[in-house]
Amino acid sequence: MSQEALVAEIRELRERVPGITDTAVAAVDGLLVAADTSAELDPESLAALAAAGLGLARRTAAVSGRGPLRQNVTHCAGGFAVIYAVGDTALLAVLGDEGLDLARLHRETGALVERLDDLLRGRASDTSADVSTS
Repeated sequence: MSQEALVAEIRELRERVPGITDTAVAAVDGLLVAADTSAELDPESLAALAAAGLGLARRTAAVSGRGPLRQNVTHCAGGFAVIYAVGDTALLAVLGDEGLDLARLHRETGALVERLDDLLRGRASDTSADVSTS
């Protein structure tokens, strides 16, 4: 797995979808894997809380019998927090302001989630440029 490739993927998402303010990839146990966040946000706290939210959302999906969880959306007064399941072992957390177009975000993340899963499992080659986390 290449952290640089993960950061490049989530940074590109932020560039393609207006309104995204922060992104992070974490393991389902809450450990931060990669982040593209503002200086004001603690990415490790985001990873831990997103993992807790993912766990609750997955359990809710299981109890409700609606199939596997795809995403969990929290709409706040100042924007959105969206958590996507990345396979069985990871997650993508996306924070956005009130201008975030959720429909576009969901369209853009379909293939991205698969690419992230491939990167995390070591199934993709690293062809990205050297990008450091914020």
